[in-house]
Amino acid sequence: MNAKTEFLIDGSGGLRPSLGLALASLLVMGLLYSLAGAGLGRVLFPHQATGSIVERDGKAVGSALIPQPFVADGYFQARPSGANYDPMAAAGSNQARSNPDLRKRIGEARAAVAAREGIAPERVPIELITQSGGGLDPHITSEGARVQAARVAKARGMSDAQVEALIVQHTEGPQFGLFGQPRVNVLELNLALDAMK
Repeated sequence: MNAKTEFLIDGSGGLRPSLGLALASLLVMGLLYSLAGAGLGRVLFPHQATGSIVERDGKAVGSALIPQPFVADGYFQARPSGANYDPMAAAGSNQARSNPDLRKRIGEARAAVAAREGIAPERVPIELITQSGGGLDPHITSEGARVQAARVAKARGMSDAQVEALIVQHTEGPQFGLFGQPRVNVLELNLALDAMK
């Protein structure tokens, strides 16, 4: 047995300190740090930390962060989802702008939205026919909501002015007053419509 082997076997060679450091690092950074971050998030941001769940009459009806498909004429339509509105499958289409399949899909979507809303194809806002990068965008622009207002008003027996007032009421400004453009959360707008029954 050489000196190096004896050094490792008797424990004075650094194996014990190395294992101790690895175990301590695993516990502190892998467990305690995660628990502290999750706990702090729940204390400082309780609504967001639990998924920004929207409740009506004590029942969860969705999340303010995840879009839902609304298909009835009396509801505003969300942005198309590349993930089929499944938060566990968040993804865009990953198709290049030059891809003929993407151009075909956008052309078909534009024609369908224009027919549904009774507007010219060139008036269709881009977010009503394209998917966001993650495929789960709960917002549309206020213009995207306005082109749907006449259809929603007619289906619900409301005036265009009533629906327009709801759009204005639910239009959020740019993030932190700087980033992005005014937008409307589709779920919250549709819930406000339902509350007017």
